[in-house]
Amino acid sequence: MTEKKTKKAALADRRAKIEEARRKERARERRARLLTITAIVVIVAAIVGGAAFAIARSGDDEPSAKEGSEGAVEGEQTWDDLSRNHVQTDVDYPMDPPAGGDHNPVWMNCDGDVYEEEIPDENAVHSLEHGAVWVTYNDEATEADIQTLSDRVSSTTYSLMSPNPDQDSPIVLTAWGHQLPLQEASDPRVATFFETYVQGEQTPEPGAACTGGRAE
Repeated sequence: MTEKKTKKAALADRRAKIEEARRKERARERRARLLTITAIVVIVAAIVGGAAFAIARSGDDEPSAKEGSEGAVEGEQTWDDLSRNHVQTDVDYPMDPPAGGDHNPVWMNCDGDVYEEEIPDENAVHSLEHGAVWVTYNDEATEADIQTLSDRVSSTTYSLMSPNPDQDSPIVLTAWGHQLPLQEASDPRVATFFETYVQGEQTPEPGAACTGGRAE
């Protein structure tokens, strides 16, 4: 082989090596870009997922009502994650009558007590925390229904009864986190509600006193 041909062969070999090195460099750059894009996608997905979770959790901060089949008694409303702080001030409850939430440190006596006048919500809610069922009624309730409910309450420890003119239904039965609006006292769900929720599983403080509290 002549010297000229040898130089050409060496030059060609050098160019091939340079091209191969460039090819490998381009391949590394493509891999680096792909890894970068993948990392960005993962980070964005994590941010979006975290934001969605935070929004969902923030929605859980307020108790939400669920109707119908969610509860043990047909037609009742239920609330989850009700707060239980003791407060000395009035509380703006999201339901009427209230079915739980922050309340007065003193409970309303609920040893079958029937009150002729309205009672403070904050004390009654404390009674619900102890496992009481609270019966309320408005001006649409008949005298016969009021008497029937009064007889049931007066013979049932861990229950209390009082008028509540502002409620929507003539009769409402309330336990901690559970509430059942009714039209009449003869509804068979009255017995079911009492059997289910007087010192029922929903009770935050089972066995706590229903005497020795506020009596008027």
